[in-house]
Amino acid sequence: MSRARRARKIAQTAAFGGGVGAAGLGALGLAGYGLLRIEAMLARRIVGQPFEGAPDDEGTYGFGPGEPIRLVVLGDSTGAGMGAEHARQTIGATIANGVAAFSGRPVELTNVAAIGAESLHLGGQVERALARVPTPDIALILIGANDVTHRIERSLAVRHLEMAVRRLREAEAEVVVGTCPDLGAIEPLPQPLRHLARRWSRDLAAAQTVAVVEAGGRAVSIGDLLSEAFSTEPHVMFSQDRFHPSPAGYARVAAALLPTVSAALDLFGERSAPTQPSAWRGEGVGPVAVAASRAVANPGTEVAPAEVGGQSRGVHGRWAMIRRRLRPTVVVPVADPVREGESLTHPEDGATVAVAPPGLGRDDPLRGGEAVGATQP
Repeated sequence: MSRARRARKIAQTAAFGGGVGAAGLGALGLAGYGLLRIEAMLARRIVGQPFEGAPDDEGTYGFGPGEPIRLVVLGDSTGAGMGAEHARQTIGATIANGVAAFSGRPVELTNVAAIGAESLHLGGQVERALARVPTPDIALILIGANDVTHRIERSLAVRHLEMAVRRLREAEAEVVVGTCPDLGAIEPLPQPLRHLARRWSRDLAAAQTVAVVEAGGRAVSIGDLLSEAFSTEPHVMFSQDRFHPSPAGYARVAAALLPTVSAALDLFGERSAPTQPSAWRGEGVGPVAVAASRAVANPGTEVAPAEVGGQSRGVHGRWAMIRRRLRPTVVVPVADPVREGESLTHPEDGATVAVAPPGLGRDDPLRGGEAVGATQP
């Protein structure tokens, strides 16, 4: 079964109740499950827990006229900022500073994220957030890692996330969700635990994306955003526990989320003057389950609700827009005399692209861009 079909099935199960087994462990059998428990215990000893908490990053960021933009952060230790040394190094604080700079207005940050939180805890966090900020402008949710490590039933986790997004949307807040990170990128995890952790976290991230878009929010793939940096500079991108991001790691995650947060707040006028999706960056419109599957493999990819011909749904379900706001290197077809393996700059938007061999047509899926499609309704 493809990841897109698994994501659709998990999301559908979440919508109608029921379950598919705790994190999909049923197929492993008792012997395999026992092995994973032993390996997980060893990994916890390697990773360690040197932190007692996270810095308090609540407060006002930036200056300017007008009412402050109300930002609430929900989720787990990543949202709380565990591993950051100072309050201004958390994801919430970094995004608050960025939004303040782009908007010219102050940003009031309220953070109800909790270390160790699972998706099942989001309902309580939403109620606490709305009790303090009844009408937030935007909510940022970072959740999923503990659902995998605690072996929470995926459909149950997704259902709680979708309910949280719907409740926040009812409060007229824009919602951006950073989906489950790829836990297979954490090197202290031994095999086969790393392989299974990668599959579970990516399947959960894809299902989260489907549910978030169905609920009217925007999802951003975190994926293995830090994996390459972890391999080359683990002391820079990861904190002392070798599991949570360092301040530099948090800055990198925030950089992936900030463009979507800014777009959700319409800081760049996209609602009045929408930009066309760029096939050069692997953008387009397609069924949400397919978009979710493609996004999982490309960290920093945004998936948001879309319409085709004035309709929000097609034969294969909800339409979704996939955006590559980080502008990664993608593969595009070019004619000679440019040689395969070289790179060039797209004349339209300045994105860096790699050269594909002759014969790859413009209507084909972009090999490196994981495009869903290239047509904007």
